[in-house]
Amino acid sequence: MASAAAESGRELPAFAGSRDPSAPRLAYGYGYGPGSLRELRAREFRRLAGTVYLDHAGATLFSQSQLESFTNDLMENTYGNPHSQNISSKLTYDTVEQVRYRILAHFHTTAEDYTVIFTSGSTAALKLVAEAFPWVSQGPESSGSQFCYLTDSHTSVVGMRNVTMAINVTSTPVRPEDLWSAEERGASVSDPDCQLPHLFCYPAQSNFSGVRYPLSWIEEVKSGRLHPVSTPGKWFVLLDAASYVSTSPLDLSAHQADFVPISFYKIFGFPTGLGALLVHNRAAPLLRKTYFGGGTASAYLAGEDFYIPRPSVAQRFEDGTISFLDVIALKHGFDTLERLTGGMENIKQHTFTLAQYTYVALSSLRYPNGAAVVRIYSDSEFSSPEVQGPIINFNVLDDKGNIIGYSQVDKMASLYNIHLRTGCFCNTGACQRHLGISNEMVRKHFQAGHVCGDNMDLIDGQPTGSVRISFGYMSTLDDVQAFLRFIIDTRLHSSGDWPVSQTHADTGEAGAPSAESQADVTPAVMGRHSLLPQEDALTGSGVWNNSSTTVNAVPVAPPVCDVARTQQIPSEKAAGVLQGALGPLVVTNLYLYPIKSCAAFEVTRWPVGNQGLLYDRSWMVVNHNGVCLSQKQEPRLCLIQPFIDLQQRIMVIKAKGMEPIEVPLEENSEQTQIRQSRVCADRVNTYDCGEKISSWLSTFFGRPCHLIKQSSNFQRNAKKKHGKDQLPGTMATLSLVNEAQYLLINTSSILELHQQLNTSDENGKQELFSVKDLSLRFRANIIINGKRAFEEEKWDEISIGSLHFQVVGPCHRCQMICIDQQTGQRNQHVFQKLSESRETKVNFGMYLMHTSLDLSSPCFLSVGSQVLPVLKENVEGHDLPASEKHQDVTS
Repeated sequence: MASAAAESGRELPAFAGSRDPSAPRLAYGYGYGPGSLRELRAREFRRLAGTVYLDHAGATLFSQSQLESFTNDLMENTYGNPHSQNISSKLTYDTVEQVRYRILAHFHTTAEDYTVIFTSGSTAALKLVAEAFPWVSQGPESSGSQFCYLTDSHTSVVGMRNVTMAINVTSTPVRPEDLWSAEERGASVSDPDCQLPHLFCYPAQSNFSGVRYPLSWIEEVKSGRLHPVSTPGKWFVLLDAASYVSTSPLDLSAHQADFVPISFYKIFGFPTGLGALLVHNRAAPLLRKTYFGGGTASAYLAGEDFYIPRPSVAQRFEDGTISFLDVIALKHGFDTLERLTGGMENIKQHTFTLAQYTYVALSSLRYPNGAAVVRIYSDSEFSSPEVQGPIINFNVLDDKGNIIGYSQVDKMASLYNIHLRTGCFCNTGACQRHLGISNEMVRKHFQAGHVCGDNMDLIDGQPTGSVRISFGYMSTLDDVQAFLRFIIDTRLHSSGDWPVSQTHADTGEAGAPSAESQADVTPAVMGRHSLLPQEDALTGSGVWNNSSTTVNAVPVAPPVCDVARTQQIPSEKAAGVLQGALGPLVVTNLYLYPIKSCAAFEVTRWPVGNQGLLYDRSWMVVNHNGVCLSQKQEPRLCLIQPFIDLQQRIMVIKAKGMEPIEVPLEENSEQTQIRQSRVCADRVNTYDCGEKISSWLSTFFGRPCHLIKQSSNFQRNAKKKHGKDQLPGTMATLSLVNEAQYLLINTSSILELHQQLNTSDENGKQELFSVKDLSLRFRANIIINGKRAFEEEKWDEISIGSLHFQVVGPCHRCQMICIDQQTGQRNQHVFQKLSESRETKVNFGMYLMHTSLDLSSPCFLSVGSQVLPVLKENVEGHDLPASEKHQDVTS
């Protein structure tokens, strides 16, 4: 039975057979003939080659012809400020008004019924309603207005309550199940004479689960047949349509909500930062406004309290000059969408068809023991696009039913070049409801350090969020199958039966065989080896041996820890042989990484500065926008090999196929121009190392790059948790590292992972990874010869020679450990096996920080130095061998 379940889990249902035969046939594609959707992707979305983009609910993508059409418009016409009276300004004004009509037509209404107010997005539109709605405060003679919102609402809707609370208006959250029950019960409160204005907000489509709430609620609430709460008065309805209208038509002539906020980038990707509030003209006169900006006044006096607003509702609420070029871009968005797809109804059918098939396939996946592979969070059975949008929300489970943290799923997906969304999606209410998270648990999670948008995915084994995939008008069956193969390959592989990692050319979608080439979308059977992750092609220098060089450094004199001429020596360590675990704990290898994300520079003795090993991660490579590059975006960074010569005060940089180039270790303060950069959300002062090295890097990577260095007079302070044992009046400082000054790993931990990865097959032992290969992937500064795997996680402090360190926590690993540091090629199974073996977080290695450091005399770390750990207080001494029960030591 178990074997049958396993085989069934790997064979996905045929695309054509995934739908209910009795249901109306849905459309896939846009009816332009076989292969048309693939042609559309190749022509309009070439940048998606090799990529599976499944975050359309976050932001869909613009097409090439849409951008070209808009650019041509700008090149051929002169658009001036619409508040001026010249010819170019008149052209702008008239074009903007035409776009307003086009927006109304898109939603099947006219200016007779609705007004379009441009905003910076749907959030700004919601804020406008919250501030301008004619609320009546609660008082002795009035129960006051009510603000009601569905708990399955975006943060921006829930945030409206802070505006109402400030004016003593009651806010009431309404659960979906309560409103469904109220709908079944019918009208219960009626007082036609009461005209207290109340506002009910709900989403047409949940951005969390994709469930579509009845548009009929609009009229039912307005007419008094449905009451969100038992309060008499006049109800207005705000329909949050931002998620819904991205893939579905909305007919405002049939469903006349009073307020409809939207964001245009959700519909066709560009422009971002532009939205609108569609206001029904019967509700518009009720809106109140206090502030007035440029363009909103018919007349006003600067010296007296005299102000007459513009008669037009749009002009009254659009403070200042609107983003008129972005508004003009909307015309090209609507035109292109219509031309490519034939309209929103076709998009609705196409995207739901993909979602329905994915839902059926995911639901059918089973482990050999029959356990489900995923848990889907939904209020529908994906029966029709009337009740469900193209969003699937889920968590991945192990074969025991335990949830695998969304952060780990996200990291694994990125190895397959699959882009999805994780967390709670700015919808805490739906997240709580579907995941069973109580209010008290939310507070406990916050106290434990979890905040919205972080990667703290499990707390005490309970999920703090989930995984979401969503489809857009250019999504294909190839995208779906690539995603499903990813789930199968990472969850249903057999032990020791790893798919082989390969490098694909950028052809087709997701680097997978075209599903559309099958006759009328034929049955799709997914084997566990049928999808391989899209690799970053190695160009220019190709693949070469990038073994690190061992350097012995000896001291001379200050300023910091100046040393005599470095001498390169051949050593066993340089050849990749790690020390054994016999005898006392000692340092077996020392590495620094002068350029962040580039190759290691191995040494046997090296000076220590106040930021860690001298010159460790002092430089970084940035793109043309000044954004730091890491191996996650550019794996070939590991092929850049830096060498530091402390006597000559230079860094020599080498790469295969390139002439070596020298960079001075310190800046020329007179010629240096300081720039602002960011590292792990921290602001840092840096300077550019010059055009010569920039040209060298740009040639190697085939795109504009710069080398920048942290300014020597800039101090980047460590987070407070890292400074808990600093001497009074001191503060730990960091270079361009991610978290802490040092990273330590244990040889025994590497050997355990090595054993797990290199499993036996029918032909005997097959070594896929060497110990040296694995150790380099973890990019540690200090490697020790521990006695037992992961014993380092029980340490609170360590001493190495005369230096003392605080163990500040584990290193949460990302997909970079899947990159072979000597070739730049990816193999996702290091991350996957580590995830399976560690069960919770993918942790490997421990961060260290100085507890105290006296730089009045030179300080060094050396290979062979003894390591003395101090256990955490809650770890029993008998958990470790007697030789490891060290007492605290002082120098």
